[in-house]
Amino acid sequence: MLFGAHVSTAGGIDTGIDRIAELGGNCVQVFTQSPRMWKPTTHRPESIERFKARRAEAGIGAVVCHALYLVNLAGPNEDFYEKSVVAMRSSLEAAVAIEAEGVIFHVGSHLGAGFEAGLERIVPALRQILELTTERTWLLMENSAGAGGTVGRDLDELVAIYEALDRHPRLGLCLDTCHLFVSGIDVGDPAVLQATLDDLDARMGLDRLRCLHVNDSKAPLGSNKDRHENLLDGLIGGRLATVLGHPQLQHLPAVLETPGHEGKNGPDHEELKRFAQLHAAGLAQYA
Repeated sequence: MLFGAHVSTAGGIDTGIDRIAELGGNCVQVFTQSPRMWKPTTHRPESIERFKARRAEAGIGAVVCHALYLVNLAGPNEDFYEKSVVAMRSSLEAAVAIEAEGVIFHVGSHLGAGFEAGLERIVPALRQILELTTERTWLLMENSAGAGGTVGRDLDELVAIYEALDRHPRLGLCLDTCHLFVSGIDVGDPAVLQATLDDLDARMGLDRLRCLHVNDSKAPLGSNKDRHENLLDGLIGGRLATVLGHPQLQHLPAVLETPGHEGKNGPDHEELKRFAQLHAAGLAQYA
């Protein structure tokens, strides 16, 4: 399993590699533009080339990009929908340029119109976005915490999108431990986790799972509240070892999106140490 974190790219996209190397990680997640603004970032060619060179030098085994939080491919508002498609295309283009393994995105919310209405919006948008993917750079749907009309609260919805897109060969998944937990799946329970992975394998294939987001949860099981917590400080706690040590997940990049011990600075050295400790405990659990 590769250990890493979401890091800032302030100062140029290549600085993300410097930051994850300083933390001691061997995989990384970055934004390719501001996550809360529609305007895309123009990356300097020299910054892109340095990103790739530094990645090789630092031994970073996997890179994923996260799309804008603003994106909503399921909603009825045409202006918002069109901006979301443009933003997603921009994210894919940047990810391909830096040779990332995937772009992770939140599908969005149907805003009360119902999942079927949302699906009619999602499918044509994703068809054109998927045209920009490559054998290396996939598009990865992230499961949601399940609040309101958000899409992806359970495997049924993600499978429905996958099937509607004819099982596109470069459409995969990123599973978030906090989102699973608050949507009612107790990932700290070995039997529940195994049943979830078996279900995924039967319906999509476990090879479609390309990344993990590793976050503890401030909110309780089944609450549908997306509240990330630092490792071992939340309601999943040490039971995250059940996920991190699972034999079927050892090939994946696992990315921290925790708030950090200042509550605002994101994952730090302490979080990476806790990550390693939980992984070691998980491996022992399955030995």
